[in-house]
Amino acid sequence: MVGPTADAAPLKSFFSGVTAAEVRSTSAVLWTQAFRDGGDVVLQVAGRTFVLRHRSADDDTVRVLVGKLRPDTRYTYRFIQGPEARAGRFRTAPKPTSTRAIDFDVTGDADASRAPGSTKPFFNNFETYAAMAAEPIDFAVNLGDTIYSDSSVTGQPPALTVPQKWDKYKLNLAMLALQQLRASAGVYNQWDDHEFVDDFSRAENGEALYAAGKKAFLNYMPATYTKQLGLYRTFRWGKNVELFFLDERSFRSAKASAGGVCDNPAGKPDLAPTAPQPVRDAFAALIPTLAKPASAACLAAINDPSRTMLGAQQLKRFESDIRRSTATWKVILTEDPIQQFYALPYDRWEGYASERRALLQFLQADVKNVVFLATDTHADFYNEVRLQTLEPGGPIGTGIYEMVTGPVATTTFAKEIDGAVGSPGSGSLITALFFKPQPPRGLGMPCAAPDVYSYAHVHVTSTSLTITPRNANGQPVKEAGDQPCGPFTLQAR
Repeated sequence: MVGPTADAAPLKSFFSGVTAAEVRSTSAVLWTQAFRDGGDVVLQVAGRTFVLRHRSADDDTVRVLVGKLRPDTRYTYRFIQGPEARAGRFRTAPKPTSTRAIDFDVTGDADASRAPGSTKPFFNNFETYAAMAAEPIDFAVNLGDTIYSDSSVTGQPPALTVPQKWDKYKLNLAMLALQQLRASAGVYNQWDDHEFVDDFSRAENGEALYAAGKKAFLNYMPATYTKQLGLYRTFRWGKNVELFFLDERSFRSAKASAGGVCDNPAGKPDLAPTAPQPVRDAFAALIPTLAKPASAACLAAINDPSRTMLGAQQLKRFESDIRRSTATWKVILTEDPIQQFYALPYDRWEGYASERRALLQFLQADVKNVVFLATDTHADFYNEVRLQTLEPGGPIGTGIYEMVTGPVATTTFAKEIDGAVGSPGSGSLITALFFKPQPPRGLGMPCAAPDVYSYAHVHVTSTSLTITPRNANGQPVKEAGDQPCGPFTLQAR
């Protein structure tokens, strides 16, 4: 049996489940959490046995890099401590010459917090992860906000220390659906802001919080970290796919809105500083602060070429790696969307406009068959990643597309907009009036579903890449009016 069953007796050991991570063609990192008062943990995999010691300094989590595996092979592994055992499985990546199709799922943004006095999760039971676990995928990606250190659930104090963040991971990993996913396939883990705090940057929030978030994440979400590149890394899956994970928290500059330079007359950051004034005027009846133009200082900060999202060293390494990649499809896993939304751009790529434009122009000129996959926005949005959309001169495209998906369990985009505007239904209204219509009236999104728990299923061959947004029941995501979102198929050039 792989993973727990609904009526399984609770375990002292392995109560946070098991997982395989950082899977390559000949290696994988295997992880679990031991019972503190138990002895060493034994791992059995590929006919070999490993004896692992656990330490309270790591909250009794253990991990081991297992090498000398065979490419494109299914493995079952087993952790044992005393009388208890837990098993999991994963598949290694094919050799770079293999042309077989690859299937994987992507999602993010999961919060298992309870309201005060409640024993049930506030949002849901992580059904999205369960739907992913039920699919015959090669691997999954847990793309950011793997915990919520600062939950939006009322009455939840922020988790700022390592032990407090450990507790958040244990809270999420106590969810059966997440344990099922992690035991059923290899999972690549990536952080975003809520592993630290909302809209985190080291420049604004400090080194101590970064260190706490980093340690807790690496204890519970096995990933490869280096001081020079953070969580940036790449993974090759046969001839068809190479994954590029961007670390957008370790090296970024402070937001353009830091220090209040972008505050509107109400004392809050301008909701859409980069939107042309005619667009702002069209929504001024709903959001009166848009009637006044955004400040020149705010726009100058957003466009400042000295501000960076990735940092010079990571950006240089990424551009070198993706330029040299021989994979047919280059799939960029970005913690924060890179397409244009205009609304509250500060924490996304739009808030680092100079580096965004330079990166897109580089990819457009030098790299074929690029796709962005993102989370963070708590909605399903699919669109071309344009250099500009509503600015004077009209849309300037790149031919590169991005799928934003999720969340698993937190406030959806539509409800966040309702709260920000102070009017129920505002999120759906803005979607209908701005995200769906074609330029110059709107962004012309082929898919805009702002109020659904979801993930993206990706099927890749040597000639095409198909993205299918799916809801928490594993069914196709639908927009208002029961219109399906996708599937979206891109043809290789």
